[in-house]
Amino acid sequence: MENHLLRGSRCTLGRALRLPIVNWSRRCPVRRLATEAASGDASNLPLAGIKVLDMTRVLAGPYCTQILGDLGADVIKIEHPIRGDDTRAWGPPYAKYTDNHKGAGESAYYLGVNRNKRSIGLSFQHPAGVDILHRLVKECDVLVENYLPGSLAKYAMDYDTVSKINSNIIYASITGYGQTGPYRNRAGYDVMVEAEMGLMHITGTRDGPPVKVGVAVTDLTTGLYTSNSVIAALFGRMKSGKGQHIDVALSDCQVATLANIASSCLISGKRDTGRWGTSHPSIVPYKAFKTADGDILLGGGNDRLYGVLCNKLEKPEWVLDERFKTNALRVQNRDVLEDLIEHETRKKSTQELLDLLEGSGMPYAAINDVQDTLNHEHVLARDMVKEVDHPSCGPMKLVNTPVKWSESTPGIRLPPPTLGQHTDEILGETLGMSKEEVEGLRDEGVIA
Repeated sequence: MENHLLRGSRCTLGRALRLPIVNWSRRCPVRRLATEAASGDASNLPLAGIKVLDMTRVLAGPYCTQILGDLGADVIKIEHPIRGDDTRAWGPPYAKYTDNHKGAGESAYYLGVNRNKRSIGLSFQHPAGVDILHRLVKECDVLVENYLPGSLAKYAMDYDTVSKINSNIIYASITGYGQTGPYRNRAGYDVMVEAEMGLMHITGTRDGPPVKVGVAVTDLTTGLYTSNSVIAALFGRMKSGKGQHIDVALSDCQVATLANIASSCLISGKRDTGRWGTSHPSIVPYKAFKTADGDILLGGGNDRLYGVLCNKLEKPEWVLDERFKTNALRVQNRDVLEDLIEHETRKKSTQELLDLLEGSGMPYAAINDVQDTLNHEHVLARDMVKEVDHPSCGPMKLVNTPVKWSESTPGIRLPPPTLGQHTDEILGETLGMSKEEVEGLRDEGVIA
């Protein structure tokens, strides 16, 4: 029986699960060579041998496919032949070109979510472009797209059509509100979903207005959910021998990530308790406090830790104060106690307080800005910032993949591609097109 999950002859998942694998070196040598060339040192990675057709742009979709690429998949990114991914224009800042490319450079936004991919610039408004997509579909295990429901049908790239071309394909659709429901035709934007699906209402200072999270967290969690679901569907295909359509909505993912707050509302029948800033609704002290030169977060999660803080601040009398003896009393007298603590923390610098609390067992942390974070000794020790050599911009630093493995080494094998960088490679090596065919398509404006 053919292994419907993995077509690559060196795939780690196939070996681990001891399922038969088709020898594509005999049946499709061009594809095997293309996979090996694209994956670099991906042979020891979990998704080596998996080929992904990436028809996404902006953040949620590219974040999903970047994760799959980090894990060893060969990700083919389909981009508009002139504009490319929308985020290529989302700047400044830009990484400036060092070669003869025209333009401002590569946007930092685009560079942040497109490593470990190959780019083909392709217009699928042209019938020849659709034909190329259909030929790629036959070669791929996964397709990820983030167009409005039904909009790909006019290009014959909807799931019903694609599944007839390749019944084994895992087809993941990322939208704002899903393939069904009254809002299905609404465009999905992270900040709008944060607002409508409860997150913004519980984010911000206690007496301030609702605010969005500092990063597009709903997009990111949607990308994570989608990559997780794609991998699960690949395993499911090993049992069923069939692909399937995965419907992922930003709105659903946002509701799911309300987590304990949503559970509390469902169980109690009451509304949420609103915004708490850095504070905790049921633990005191547990918030950020001003220092002489910044802010520090302190967490007195129980009576013992509260006592540690009192002693470190040289206020042992607070431990015995009748207003603060238990957490319930501290919550009741929150404002008084927090003002007393901040009066003391403002006397010292953040670093002095960090040194004071070192080794005490008390939860604490400086509130760093992003640049401080990227230069943090622990972040660097964990190899979370890597320098790569970009083909048009030269050396640049990027955030690395976060998870460490004992037997594999996921990382940045390929820098984020320039627009259409791999068009000739993919059409020639993967689809077997001649140079003359490729140049003809370029002359017609079908490819970049």
